[in-house]
Amino acid sequence: MGSIEIIDGDITTLEVDAIVNAANNGLRGGGGVDGAIHRAAGPELLAACVPLGGCATGAAKITPGFKLPARYVIHTVGPIWRGGSAGETSLLASCYRESLRLAEEYELRSIAFPAVSCGVYGFPLDQACGIAYQTISQHLEAGSRIELVYLVCFNQQIRSAYERVAAA
Repeated sequence: MGSIEIIDGDITTLEVDAIVNAANNGLRGGGGVDGAIHRAAGPELLAACVPLGGCATGAAKITPGFKLPARYVIHTVGPIWRGGSAGETSLLASCYRESLRLAEEYELRSIAFPAVSCGVYGFPLDQACGIAYQTISQHLEAGSRIELVYLVCFNQQIRSAYERVAAA
């Protein structure tokens, strides 16, 4: 069974098969991790995203990594937190499931996730980290070929939230 590692760092520098981009629906780049990934990958990433026609919330699409050390970028669109009654929980779980499904389809062995929806989309951190950890764990326990999943922490609050979930 694959393992989950909680790490600090810049997701754009990781030498993994794929990094996950917390993208917007238009896949056009933006702020936060999305902008950082687009800047690091170069303009070819945007050019590869345009013909994909955007991405629905909870879905995922894949492109090459271009100038990134990662071979691929899996773009997923997390839900904007609207108080919890707009299906946010199931949509966020779907982001992780769909990203892992693409990783399996492309026979990838290592993948790195940011804390999807935890920035400007406002998802409560502890809840979002719990959904991420549980969804990834269930996928790995179900016989996945993925060997390593990194949960990349942008700050100490995210790391602490993941550590609380992992210890439970």
